[in-house]
Amino acid sequence: MTTTSSIPWAAVAPLIVLTLGFLVFCWVDIARHSVRYLPKWLWAIICAASIPLGGIIYLIIGRDEVHES
Repeated sequence: MTTTSSIPWAAVAPLIVLTLGFLVFCWVDIARHSVRYLPKWLWAIICAASIPLGGIIYLIIGRDEVHES
């Protein structure tokens, strides 16, 4: 059994911060720009459900190339 005192928080904390930062970046991008193939709410769920793969997929295929001004 793993206790919280045996987790190397110095190594895990930066990964958690980067993961949450990437998720917030994707959500802000979804909110500000138009998207392709799926509704915005579904892209947001995909990004949150499968971090970081969902965000990477969104940035590659879901992000609309023509951004609104």
